Amino acid sequence: MSEPTRCWSTKDPLYLSYHDDEWGRPVTDERGLLERLCLEGFQSGLSWLTILRKRENFRSAFASFEPSRVARFGEKDVTRLLGDAGIVRHRGKIEAAIANAQGTLALRDRGTSLDELVWSHRPERHRSPRRPADWQATSPESVALSKALKRAGFRFVGPTTVYSTMQACGVVNDHLVTCHVHDEVERAIVASVP
Repeated sequence: MSEPTRCWSTKDPLYLSYHDDEWGRPVTDERGLLERLCLEGFQSGLSWLTILRKRENFRSAFASFEPSRVARFGEKDVTRLLGDAGIVRHRGKIEAAIANAQGTLALRDRGTSLDELVWSHRPERHRSPRRPADWQATSPESVALSKALKRAGFRFVGPTTVYSTMQACGVVNDHLVTCHVHDEVERAIVASVP
């Protein structure tokens, strides 16, 4: 039995599961979006597989990315996290995750939510790539969302990191059109958009 067509080649079971069952599927809750934004920030300069392998450790270390809990982290927590070999120990990225939780609460205080903000930057038209060379690193929408997040106090949310988050959370469907889950992901996105 041959392997189905996927967006990238891997034999790693964790990566296969991430591609088939999670990547590109809509994430519409605040906690889930905060987690992915933070993990994409931690991934900067590293492989995504490194982050996937540490994901449960990140969830444990960062209180399941519950915004109100992470927003209260202080210097003792930063020191604790810098000593945690189960995560990426980078002070700037750790402090950014805390700032991002605080930014999430700041958005709430302004009468919006992280999920509303992220999904409001969904492009009106998006053409899924035909081949890997068609993938882009940023888009006008990711540039705009990056600016909006930074205004709310978020860090490590440049246009490339934001675009990766948009891909991961189904704001855009960047599964190759030949990928075996492309159409299923597209249906899930259409069904989740208000």
